[in-house]
Amino acid sequence: MNRYSPERKSAILKKLLPPSNMSVAEVSRQENISNVTLYTWRKQLLEKGVVVPDSQSPEQWSAEAKLAVVAETLAFSEVELSEYCRKNSLFPEKVKAWKDAFLNGQRPTAKPSKAELKAAAKEALRDKREIHQLKKELRRKEKALAEAAALLVLRKKFECVLGREKQRGRMTLVSEREQLIEWINEAVATGARRRLACDEVGISLRTLQRWMNGERVEADARTTCIRPEPGNKLSVLERQQVLDACNSPEYAQLPPSQIVPRLADKGIYIASESTMYRELKAQDQCHRRGRAQAPGKHKAPTSYRAESANQVWSWDITYLPTHVRGQFYYLYLFEDIYSRKAVGWEVYEQESGELAAGLLQRIVMTEQCFSNPPVLHSDNGAPMKSLTLLTKMYDLGITPSRGRPRVSNDNPYSESLFRTLKYCPQWPAEGFATLDDARVWVREFIEWYNHHHCHSRIRFVTPAQRHRGEDKMILKKRHDLYEQAKQKRPERWSGNTRNWEPVGAVNLNPEREDVRLKKAA
Repeated sequence: MNRYSPERKSAILKKLLPPSNMSVAEVSRQENISNVTLYTWRKQLLEKGVVVPDSQSPEQWSAEAKLAVVAETLAFSEVELSEYCRKNSLFPEKVKAWKDAFLNGQRPTAKPSKAELKAAAKEALRDKREIHQLKKELRRKEKALAEAAALLVLRKKFECVLGREKQRGRMTLVSEREQLIEWINEAVATGARRRLACDEVGISLRTLQRWMNGERVEADARTTCIRPEPGNKLSVLERQQVLDACNSPEYAQLPPSQIVPRLADKGIYIASESTMYRELKAQDQCHRRGRAQAPGKHKAPTSYRAESANQVWSWDITYLPTHVRGQFYYLYLFEDIYSRKAVGWEVYEQESGELAAGLLQRIVMTEQCFSNPPVLHSDNGAPMKSLTLLTKMYDLGITPSRGRPRVSNDNPYSESLFRTLKYCPQWPAEGFATLDDARVWVREFIEWYNHHHCHSRIRFVTPAQRHRGEDKMILKKRHDLYEQAKQKRPERWSGNTRNWEPVGAVNLNPEREDVRLKKAA
């Protein structure tokens, strides 16, 4: 049996007393003394009236410890009580509260009268009814809260997997139906009403009942029903004609938007442009070719309006690469924005306002527009702003027009023509060997562009045809051909035939209001 000296025992007991207030378990681990021995010493101190708290918080002391504190401090003055409280981690107010509690607890109470007992009984009955009503209201609110929580969880699941909105009449797969039914059952099990759960996922209660016909989930009947073939469906022979026309050597490099008007000019109608695209897509033959990318939307600023040829011209200079890196030839190109015709061009070895002035004078003489000089639009390049070119324009009576500074899309017609030039299949990717080679190639391109290229923005007629005013007659013949085809097979047209109306006036960077009205029309 271990023996402990009085000095060590006193030192250990101080750890159980304020201000340390260590627990028995902590002292046992620290001093390597059993809990039984420490509890025995602690009990001996309590029997002597010494305050030994059970925990560090005075609020959790036992009644015996609080009574010992009150008995020990009963005869203390205010100063002595303050010193005692500081040593034992107490507040004087707390000790006084304990003293008042013990004194009030020992005070005798008088026996209540019959009236007081009757009033107390009525108060108890009223409290009982109020408690019952509060419990009933609490159950109702708990049920409503559980339902709201279940519906909120269901809404989050539905939005994450199937999207925020479920369109009316959308095809619903069997897997989606099973998932929705599982979620609805989970929401009902957690307190939601089935009708509200159905409303949350965008279906009616009757739809849910129809899906759960029996033990298994029914599939959408639209996927299993037998439908009659539409009357305007293409036959196998007609579909093959579409593919043969698109894959023929004559039209192998052209999209359906170019094939349809060329066939119409020959008096041949096979199918509409959208039908050709659809058939090519069905055969996995509708893909973007070449270096061209998908077109984007561009903002257009304010400028002039052309109602006939030679009213508004646009011109710019583009680089033509050579075999020598860093060396370029320069293509000067003038375009009529009404007809999209390249009215003049030349390739030089340098950018110069003098060269542009000479080319402009030759173009005016070729087009014979001395009496009604056009508006000439360009960007803010150095040759465009040269004094020589401006002087020549004033001499010829041409009105200058330039785009806004630091805006790259204020000259869209010239940029579009340059794109057509540099993205055509014949473009020499390795560059031009000599200046004469560049001029020969550009001459052949301009010949093809003006007289053979069906421009998509002028109803697929050539720029030369529109420049000469022949587009109206050509488009009228196309319209008559389509009307005849519609009369033969009217079931293939749900509305009017393709729009072959001639393009009217052309705006150079039109106003926003004009663009909005054109889209609305």
